Amino acid sequence: MTPASPDTSRPRVAIVGGGPAGLMAAETLSRTGAFDVHLYDAMPSVGRKFLLAGRGGMNITHAEPYERFVTRYGARAAALRPMLDAFGPDAVRDWVHGLGIDTFVGTSGRVFPTEMKAAPLLRAWLHRLREAGVHFHQRHRWTGWADHALRFDTPAGELLARADATVLALGGASWARLGSDGAWLPLLAARGIEVAPLRPSNCGFDVDWSPLFSERYAGQPLTTVAASWTDGNGQPVRKQGQFVVTATGVEGSLIYALSAPVRDQMTLHGSAVVELDLLPDLPADRVLAEVARPRGSRSMSSHLQGRLGIKGVKAGLLHECLGKEQFADPVALARALKALPLTLRAPRPIDEAISSAGGVAFEALEGTMVRALPGVFVAGEMVDWEAPTGGYLLTACLAAGVAVGRDVAAWLGRRGA
Repeated sequence: MTPASPDTSRPRVAIVGGGPAGLMAAETLSRTGAFDVHLYDAMPSVGRKFLLAGRGGMNITHAEPYERFVTRYGARAAALRPMLDAFGPDAVRDWVHGLGIDTFVGTSGRVFPTEMKAAPLLRAWLHRLREAGVHFHQRHRWTGWADHALRFDTPAGELLARADATVLALGGASWARLGSDGAWLPLLAARGIEVAPLRPSNCGFDVDWSPLFSERYAGQPLTTVAASWTDGNGQPVRKQGQFVVTATGVEGSLIYALSAPVRDQMTLHGSAVVELDLLPDLPADRVLAEVARPRGSRSMSSHLQGRLGIKGVKAGLLHECLGKEQFADPVALARALKALPLTLRAPRPIDEAISSAGGVAFEALEGTMVRALPGVFVAGEMVDWEAPTGGYLLTACLAAGVAVGRDVAAWLGRRGA
Protein backbone atom coordinates (compact mmCIF):
# COMPACT_ATOMS: atom_id res chain seq x y z
CA MET A 1 0.00 0.00 0.00
CA THR A 2 1.83 3.07 -1.25
CA PRO A 3 0.53 6.59 -0.59
CA ALA A 4 0.57 9.03 -3.48
CA SER A 5 3.18 11.75 -3.15
CA PRO A 6 1.44 15.14 -2.97
CA ASP A 7 2.68 18.29 -4.64
CA THR A 8 2.83 20.64 -1.66
CA SER A 9 3.45 23.76 -3.74
CA ARG A 10 -0.23 24.08 -4.65
CA PRO A 11 -3.48 22.79 -3.14
CA ARG A 12 -4.18 19.31 -4.45
CA VAL A 13 -7.63 18.50 -5.86
CA ALA A 14 -8.65 14.90 -6.53
CA ILE A 15 -11.41 14.35 -9.07
CA VAL A 16 -12.84 10.84 -9.08
CA GLY A 17 -14.62 10.00 -12.34
CA GLY A 18 -13.63 10.76 -15.92
CA GLY A 19 -17.02 11.50 -17.44
CA PRO A 20 -18.20 14.92 -18.68
CA ALA A 21 -18.77 16.35 -15.19
CA GLY A 22 -15.38 15.24 -13.88
CA LEU A 23 -13.51 16.38 -16.97
CA MET A 24 -15.22 19.77 -16.90
CA ALA A 25 -14.40 20.15 -13.20
CA ALA A 26 -10.77 19.42 -14.09
CA GLU A 27 -10.83 22.02 -16.84
CA THR A 28 -12.42 24.68 -14.63
CA LEU A 29 -9.84 24.16 -11.88
CA SER A 30 -6.81 23.77 -14.14
CA ARG A 31 -7.58 27.03 -15.94
CA THR A 32 -6.77 28.96 -12.78
CA GLY A 33 -3.26 27.53 -12.57
CA ALA A 34 -3.68 27.61 -8.79
CA PHE A 35 -4.30 23.90 -8.15
CA ASP A 36 -2.60 20.56 -8.62
CA VAL A 37 -5.41 18.65 -10.32
CA HIS A 38 -5.47 14.84 -10.36
CA LEU A 39 -8.23 12.90 -12.11
CA TYR A 40 -8.81 9.23 -11.22
CA ASP A 41 -10.91 6.79 -13.22
CA ALA A 42 -11.60 3.07 -12.83
CA MET A 43 -11.45 2.35 -16.55
CA PRO A 44 -8.39 2.08 -18.84
CA SER A 45 -9.43 5.35 -20.51
CA VAL A 46 -11.75 8.24 -19.64
CA GLY A 47 -14.97 9.33 -21.33
CA ARG A 48 -16.11 5.85 -22.35
CA LYS A 49 -19.82 6.47 -21.94
CA PHE A 50 -19.37 9.82 -23.66
CA LEU A 51 -17.86 8.03 -26.66
CA LEU A 52 -20.52 5.32 -26.81
CA ALA A 53 -23.33 7.87 -26.58
CA GLY A 54 -21.83 9.60 -29.59
CA ARG A 55 -21.80 6.58 -31.86
CA GLY A 56 -25.24 7.36 -33.23
CA GLY A 57 -24.49 11.09 -33.60
CA MET A 58 -23.02 13.18 -30.79
CA ASN A 59 -25.93 15.25 -29.45
CA ILE A 60 -24.24 17.91 -27.31
CA THR A 61 -27.14 20.22 -26.41
CA HIS A 62 -30.44 21.65 -27.68
CA ALA A 63 -31.23 24.94 -29.39
CA GLU A 64 -34.78 25.47 -28.14
CA PRO A 65 -35.55 28.72 -26.24
CA TYR A 66 -33.76 28.73 -22.90
CA GLU A 67 -36.84 29.09 -20.71
CA ARG A 68 -38.27 25.97 -22.33
CA PHE A 69 -34.91 24.22 -22.10
CA VAL A 70 -34.78 24.61 -18.31
CA THR A 71 -38.22 23.03 -17.82
CA ARG A 72 -36.90 19.75 -19.25
CA TYR A 73 -35.37 18.99 -15.86
CA GLY A 74 -38.78 18.63 -14.23
CA ALA A 75 -38.89 18.75 -10.46
CA ARG A 76 -35.16 19.55 -10.28
CA ALA A 77 -35.27 22.50 -12.69
CA ALA A 78 -35.05 25.06 -9.88
CA ALA A 79 -32.06 23.30 -8.29
CA LEU A 80 -30.18 23.02 -11.60
CA ARG A 81 -31.07 26.45 -12.93
CA PRO A 82 -28.19 28.38 -11.29
CA MET A 83 -25.72 25.97 -12.92
CA LEU A 84 -27.45 26.23 -16.30
CA ASP A 85 -27.66 30.02 -16.04
CA ALA A 86 -23.88 30.06 -15.62
CA PHE A 87 -23.12 27.46 -18.29
CA GLY A 88 -26.12 26.73 -20.50
CA PRO A 89 -26.66 25.50 -24.05
CA ASP A 90 -25.11 28.56 -25.71
CA ALA A 91 -22.02 28.26 -23.50
CA VAL A 92 -21.77 24.58 -24.38
CA ARG A 93 -21.70 25.40 -28.09
CA ASP A 94 -19.09 28.13 -27.54
CA TRP A 95 -16.98 25.69 -25.53
CA VAL A 96 -17.16 23.06 -28.31
CA HIS A 97 -16.19 25.70 -30.88
CA GLY A 98 -13.25 26.61 -28.67
CA LEU A 99 -12.01 23.04 -29.04
CA GLY A 100 -11.95 23.54 -32.80
CA ILE A 101 -15.16 21.58 -33.44
CA ASP A 102 -17.92 23.13 -35.54
CA THR A 103 -21.58 22.46 -34.73
CA PHE A 104 -24.95 22.60 -36.45
CA VAL A 105 -28.59 22.54 -35.38
CA GLY A 106 -30.66 19.63 -36.67
CA THR A 107 -34.29 19.84 -37.75
CA SER A 108 -35.38 18.71 -34.26
CA GLY A 109 -33.42 21.51 -32.59
CA ARG A 110 -30.73 19.15 -31.36
CA VAL A 111 -27.15 20.42 -31.68
CA PHE A 112 -24.44 18.17 -33.12
CA PRO A 113 -20.76 18.43 -34.03
CA THR A 114 -20.48 18.83 -37.79
CA GLU A 115 -18.77 15.45 -38.10
CA MET A 116 -21.45 13.85 -35.86
CA LYS A 117 -18.72 12.13 -33.83
CA ALA A 118 -17.66 12.25 -30.19
CA ALA A 119 -14.06 11.03 -30.62
CA PRO A 120 -12.57 14.20 -32.16
CA LEU A 121 -14.18 16.33 -29.46
CA LEU A 122 -12.88 14.10 -26.66
CA ARG A 123 -9.38 13.98 -28.15
CA ALA A 124 -9.20 17.76 -28.37
CA TRP A 125 -10.56 18.09 -24.83
CA LEU A 126 -8.05 15.66 -23.31
CA HIS A 127 -5.21 17.36 -25.14
CA ARG A 128 -6.27 20.68 -23.64
CA LEU A 129 -6.46 19.19 -20.14
CA ARG A 130 -3.05 17.58 -20.36
CA GLU A 131 -1.57 20.83 -21.67
CA ALA A 132 -3.11 22.56 -18.64
CA GLY A 133 -1.31 20.13 -16.32
CA VAL A 134 -4.12 17.79 -15.29
CA HIS A 135 -2.71 14.43 -14.10
CA PHE A 136 -4.68 11.36 -15.23
CA HIS A 137 -4.71 8.11 -13.26
CA GLN A 138 -6.49 5.27 -15.09
CA ARG A 139 -7.41 1.88 -13.62
CA HIS A 140 -7.86 3.50 -10.21
CA ARG A 141 -11.14 2.28 -8.71
CA TRP A 142 -12.26 4.34 -5.74
CA THR A 143 -13.30 2.18 -2.78
CA GLY A 144 -13.90 4.79 -0.08
CA TRP A 145 -11.74 6.43 2.55
CA ALA A 146 -8.97 5.39 4.89
CA ASP A 147 -9.05 8.07 7.59
CA HIS A 148 -8.82 11.25 5.49
CA ALA A 149 -7.23 9.65 2.43
CA LEU A 150 -8.97 8.37 -0.67
CA ARG A 151 -8.58 4.66 -1.17
CA PHE A 152 -8.10 3.19 -4.65
CA ASP A 153 -7.71 -0.32 -6.02
CA THR A 154 -5.08 -0.25 -8.76
CA PRO A 155 -3.20 -2.88 -10.81
CA ALA A 156 -0.25 -2.31 -8.46
CA GLY A 157 -2.35 -2.82 -5.32
CA GLU A 158 -4.13 -0.47 -2.97
CA LEU A 159 -3.18 3.21 -3.12
CA LEU A 160 -4.00 6.01 -0.71
CA ALA A 161 -4.21 9.55 -2.03
CA ARG A 162 -4.62 12.67 0.06
CA ALA A 163 -6.16 15.84 -1.29
CA ASP A 164 -7.13 19.26 -0.02
CA ALA A 165 -10.49 18.87 -1.80
CA THR A 166 -12.22 15.97 -3.53
CA VAL A 167 -14.74 16.00 -6.36
CA LEU A 168 -16.80 12.84 -6.81
CA ALA A 169 -18.20 12.63 -10.34
CA LEU A 170 -18.91 8.91 -10.51
CA GLY A 171 -22.00 8.84 -12.71
CA GLY A 172 -25.14 6.83 -12.11
CA ALA A 173 -25.67 3.11 -12.64
CA SER A 174 -26.46 2.67 -16.32
CA TRP A 175 -24.01 0.95 -18.68
CA ALA A 176 -21.91 -0.43 -15.81
CA ARG A 177 -19.43 -1.97 -18.25
CA LEU A 178 -18.32 1.59 -19.06
CA GLY A 179 -17.53 2.39 -15.44
CA SER A 180 -20.72 3.81 -13.86
CA ASP A 181 -21.97 1.00 -11.65
CA GLY A 182 -23.41 2.90 -8.67
CA ALA A 183 -21.00 1.19 -6.25
CA TRP A 184 -20.39 4.55 -4.60
CA LEU A 185 -23.94 4.85 -3.22
CA PRO A 186 -23.52 2.60 -0.14
CA LEU A 187 -20.14 4.23 0.58
CA LEU A 188 -21.83 7.63 0.89
CA ALA A 189 -24.91 6.26 2.67
CA ALA A 190 -22.60 4.72 5.29
CA ARG A 191 -21.33 8.23 6.01
CA GLY A 192 -24.86 9.39 6.78
CA ILE A 193 -25.35 11.22 3.48
CA GLU A 194 -28.92 11.31 2.21
CA VAL A 195 -29.16 9.32 -1.02
CA ALA A 196 -32.11 8.18 -3.14
CA PRO A 197 -32.07 4.69 -4.70
CA LEU A 198 -30.77 4.64 -8.26
CA ARG A 199 -33.50 3.95 -10.82
CA PRO A 200 -33.54 3.59 -14.61
CA SER A 201 -34.23 6.72 -16.65
CA ASN A 202 -34.64 7.07 -20.42
CA CYS A 203 -35.35 3.36 -20.44
CA GLY A 204 -37.46 0.76 -22.17
CA PHE A 205 -40.32 -1.17 -20.58
CA ASP A 206 -41.55 -4.74 -20.45
CA VAL A 207 -44.87 -5.63 -22.05
CA ASP A 208 -46.60 -8.99 -21.83
CA TRP A 209 -46.45 -9.75 -25.53
CA SER A 210 -47.82 -13.03 -26.78
CA PRO A 211 -45.06 -15.35 -28.08
CA LEU A 212 -46.43 -15.00 -31.62
CA PHE A 213 -46.36 -11.18 -31.58
CA SER A 214 -42.91 -11.07 -29.97
CA GLU A 215 -41.42 -13.49 -32.48
CA ARG A 216 -42.98 -11.79 -35.48
CA TYR A 217 -42.47 -8.10 -34.66
CA ALA A 218 -39.41 -7.80 -32.38
CA GLY A 219 -37.14 -5.16 -33.86
CA GLN A 220 -39.90 -3.50 -35.88
CA PRO A 221 -40.19 0.31 -35.59
CA LEU A 222 -43.44 2.19 -35.14
CA THR A 223 -43.09 5.51 -36.90
CA THR A 224 -45.50 8.46 -36.90
CA VAL A 225 -47.27 7.55 -33.68
CA ALA A 226 -48.19 9.52 -30.57
CA ALA A 227 -48.39 8.50 -26.94
CA SER A 228 -50.58 10.02 -24.24
CA TRP A 229 -50.18 9.63 -20.50
CA THR A 230 -50.68 11.50 -17.25
CA ASP A 231 -47.73 13.24 -15.61
CA GLY A 232 -46.91 13.44 -11.90
CA ASN A 233 -49.18 16.48 -11.49
CA GLY A 234 -52.18 14.68 -12.97
CA GLN A 235 -51.92 16.61 -16.23
CA PRO A 236 -52.39 14.87 -19.58
CA VAL A 237 -49.30 14.80 -21.80
CA ARG A 238 -49.03 13.87 -25.46
CA LYS A 239 -45.89 13.41 -27.54
CA GLN A 240 -45.38 12.30 -31.11
CA GLY A 241 -42.41 10.29 -32.31
CA GLN A 242 -41.36 6.72 -32.83
CA PHE A 243 -40.34 3.64 -30.91
CA VAL A 244 -39.36 0.03 -31.45
CA VAL A 245 -41.00 -3.22 -30.43
CA THR A 246 -38.53 -5.51 -28.65
CA ALA A 247 -38.80 -9.17 -27.75
CA THR A 248 -39.76 -8.17 -24.20
CA GLY A 249 -41.50 -4.82 -24.65
CA VAL A 250 -40.83 -1.38 -26.12
CA GLU A 251 -37.96 1.10 -26.32
CA GLY A 252 -36.89 4.15 -28.34
CA SER A 253 -37.12 7.93 -28.25
CA LEU A 254 -40.87 8.21 -27.69
CA ILE A 255 -40.75 5.64 -24.89
CA TYR A 256 -37.77 7.35 -23.27
CA ALA A 257 -39.70 10.64 -23.29
CA LEU A 258 -42.37 9.15 -21.04
CA SER A 259 -40.10 6.93 -18.96
CA ALA A 260 -39.90 9.09 -15.82
CA PRO A 261 -43.64 9.56 -15.17
CA VAL A 262 -44.42 5.99 -16.23
CA ARG A 263 -41.70 4.59 -13.96
CA ASP A 264 -43.02 6.64 -11.04
CA GLN A 265 -46.57 5.47 -11.71
CA MET A 266 -45.35 1.88 -11.68
CA THR A 267 -43.79 2.47 -8.27
CA LEU A 268 -47.23 3.42 -6.96
CA HIS A 269 -49.47 1.07 -8.91
CA GLY A 270 -47.32 -1.77 -10.24
CA SER A 271 -47.99 -1.03 -13.92
CA ALA A 272 -48.90 1.87 -16.19
CA VAL A 273 -51.11 2.33 -19.22
CA VAL A 274 -50.26 4.62 -22.12
CA GLU A 275 -52.53 5.30 -25.06
CA LEU A 276 -51.08 5.08 -28.55
CA ASP A 277 -52.43 7.10 -31.44
CA LEU A 278 -51.53 5.06 -34.51
CA LEU A 279 -52.80 7.79 -36.85
CA PRO A 280 -51.76 11.08 -35.18
CA ASP A 281 -52.11 13.11 -38.39
CA LEU A 282 -55.79 12.21 -38.88
CA PRO A 283 -58.70 13.52 -36.76
CA ALA A 284 -60.86 11.00 -34.96
CA ASP A 285 -63.95 11.67 -37.07
CA ARG A 286 -62.00 11.00 -40.26
CA VAL A 287 -60.68 7.73 -38.85
CA LEU A 288 -64.19 6.63 -37.85
CA ALA A 289 -65.55 7.53 -41.28
CA GLU A 290 -62.89 5.42 -43.00
CA VAL A 291 -63.32 2.45 -40.68
CA ALA A 292 -67.11 2.53 -41.06
CA ARG A 293 -66.99 2.83 -44.84
CA PRO A 294 -68.53 -0.24 -46.54
CA ARG A 295 -65.84 -2.81 -47.21
CA GLY A 296 -67.73 -5.42 -49.20
CA SER A 297 -66.07 -8.83 -49.08
CA ARG A 298 -62.72 -7.50 -47.88
CA SER A 299 -61.51 -8.46 -44.41
CA MET A 300 -61.23 -5.71 -41.83
CA SER A 301 -57.43 -6.02 -41.96
CA SER A 302 -57.43 -5.44 -45.72
CA HIS A 303 -59.90 -2.59 -45.28
CA LEU A 304 -57.68 -0.85 -42.71
CA GLN A 305 -54.64 -1.22 -44.92
CA GLY A 306 -56.44 0.13 -47.99
CA ARG A 307 -58.24 3.04 -46.32
CA LEU A 308 -55.80 4.05 -43.55
CA GLY A 309 -52.48 2.40 -44.32
CA ILE A 310 -52.60 0.27 -41.18
CA LYS A 311 -50.36 -2.73 -41.77
CA GLY A 312 -47.35 -4.55 -40.42
CA VAL A 313 -46.53 -3.93 -36.78
CA LYS A 314 -49.38 -1.40 -36.36
CA ALA A 315 -51.89 -4.00 -37.52
CA GLY A 316 -50.20 -6.54 -35.29
CA LEU A 317 -50.57 -4.23 -32.28
CA LEU A 318 -54.28 -3.87 -32.91
CA HIS A 319 -54.73 -7.64 -32.93
CA GLU A 320 -52.48 -7.98 -29.88
CA CYS A 321 -54.32 -5.43 -27.76
CA LEU A 322 -57.94 -5.81 -28.90
CA GLY A 323 -60.39 -8.65 -28.57
CA LYS A 324 -62.23 -10.04 -31.59
CA GLU A 325 -65.44 -8.18 -30.69
CA GLN A 326 -63.65 -4.83 -30.48
CA PHE A 327 -61.85 -5.46 -33.75
CA ALA A 328 -65.17 -6.19 -35.47
CA ASP A 329 -66.91 -3.10 -34.05
CA PRO A 330 -66.14 -0.03 -36.26
CA VAL A 331 -66.68 2.45 -33.42
CA ALA A 332 -64.49 0.55 -30.93
CA LEU A 333 -61.86 -0.07 -33.60
CA ALA A 334 -61.73 3.58 -34.66
CA ARG A 335 -61.39 4.60 -31.02
CA ALA A 336 -58.53 2.14 -30.56
CA LEU A 337 -56.71 3.47 -33.60
CA LYS A 338 -56.61 6.88 -31.91
CA ALA A 339 -56.15 5.67 -28.30
CA LEU A 340 -54.89 2.10 -28.15
CA PRO A 341 -54.24 1.18 -24.49
CA LEU A 342 -50.86 -0.45 -23.95
CA THR A 343 -50.01 -1.77 -20.49
CA LEU A 344 -46.36 -1.39 -19.50
CA ARG A 345 -45.39 -3.81 -16.76
CA ALA A 346 -41.92 -2.82 -15.55
CA PRO A 347 -38.90 -0.76 -16.58
CA ARG A 348 -36.02 -2.66 -18.10
CA PRO A 349 -32.98 -3.20 -15.83
CA ILE A 350 -31.05 -0.06 -14.94
CA ASP A 351 -27.91 -1.30 -16.69
CA GLU A 352 -29.81 -1.14 -20.02
CA ALA A 353 -31.02 2.42 -19.43
CA ILE A 354 -29.46 5.44 -21.10
CA SER A 355 -29.22 7.19 -17.74
CA SER A 356 -30.37 6.87 -14.15
CA ALA A 357 -32.33 8.82 -11.58
CA GLY A 358 -31.62 8.96 -7.86
CA GLY A 359 -28.34 9.54 -6.06
CA VAL A 360 -27.14 12.21 -3.66
CA ALA A 361 -30.04 14.39 -2.54
CA PHE A 362 -29.77 18.12 -3.17
CA GLU A 363 -30.83 18.55 0.47
CA ALA A 364 -27.54 16.91 1.51
CA LEU A 365 -25.54 19.60 -0.28
CA GLU A 366 -24.43 23.15 0.31
CA GLY A 367 -23.94 24.28 -3.26
CA THR A 368 -22.09 21.26 -4.59
CA MET A 369 -20.32 20.36 -1.33
CA VAL A 370 -21.56 17.53 0.88
CA ARG A 371 -22.57 19.09 4.19
CA ALA A 372 -21.55 16.01 6.18
CA LEU A 373 -18.13 15.87 4.49
CA PRO A 374 -16.52 19.31 4.23
CA GLY A 375 -14.12 19.39 1.32
CA VAL A 376 -15.98 16.65 -0.58
CA PHE A 377 -18.00 17.83 -3.57
CA VAL A 378 -20.28 15.94 -5.97
CA ALA A 379 -21.29 16.60 -9.57
CA GLY A 380 -23.07 15.12 -12.53
CA GLU A 381 -25.38 12.16 -12.78
CA MET A 382 -24.62 10.88 -9.27
CA VAL A 383 -26.77 13.74 -7.91
CA ASP A 384 -30.53 13.15 -7.79
CA TRP A 385 -31.78 14.70 -11.02
CA GLU A 386 -32.71 13.35 -14.43
CA ALA A 387 -33.34 14.70 -17.91
CA PRO A 388 -34.61 13.47 -21.25
CA THR A 389 -32.35 12.67 -24.16
CA GLY A 390 -31.71 15.45 -26.65
CA GLY A 391 -28.58 17.08 -25.23
CA TYR A 392 -30.10 17.89 -21.84
CA LEU A 393 -28.15 15.23 -19.94
CA LEU A 394 -24.78 16.29 -21.31
CA THR A 395 -25.47 20.02 -20.89
CA ALA A 396 -26.37 19.59 -17.21
CA CYS A 397 -23.33 17.39 -16.56
CA LEU A 398 -21.03 19.98 -18.13
CA ALA A 399 -22.74 22.79 -16.21
CA ALA A 400 -22.37 20.79 -12.99
CA GLY A 401 -18.66 20.34 -13.71
CA VAL A 402 -18.20 24.08 -14.08
CA ALA A 403 -20.19 24.74 -10.90
CA VAL A 404 -18.28 22.22 -8.79
CA GLY A 405 -14.94 23.51 -10.07
CA ARG A 406 -15.85 27.04 -9.06
CA ASP A 407 -17.15 25.89 -5.67
CA VAL A 408 -13.94 23.97 -4.96
CA ALA A 409 -11.80 26.98 -5.90
CA ALA A 410 -13.88 29.28 -3.70
CA TRP A 411 -13.81 26.89 -0.74
CA LEU A 412 -10.07 26.39 -0.92
CA GLY A 413 -9.63 30.14 -1.30
CA ARG A 414 -11.60 30.78 1.89
CA ARG A 415 -9.50 28.24 3.76
CA GLY A 416 -6.30 29.79 2.48
CA ALA A 417 -5.22 26.39 1.19
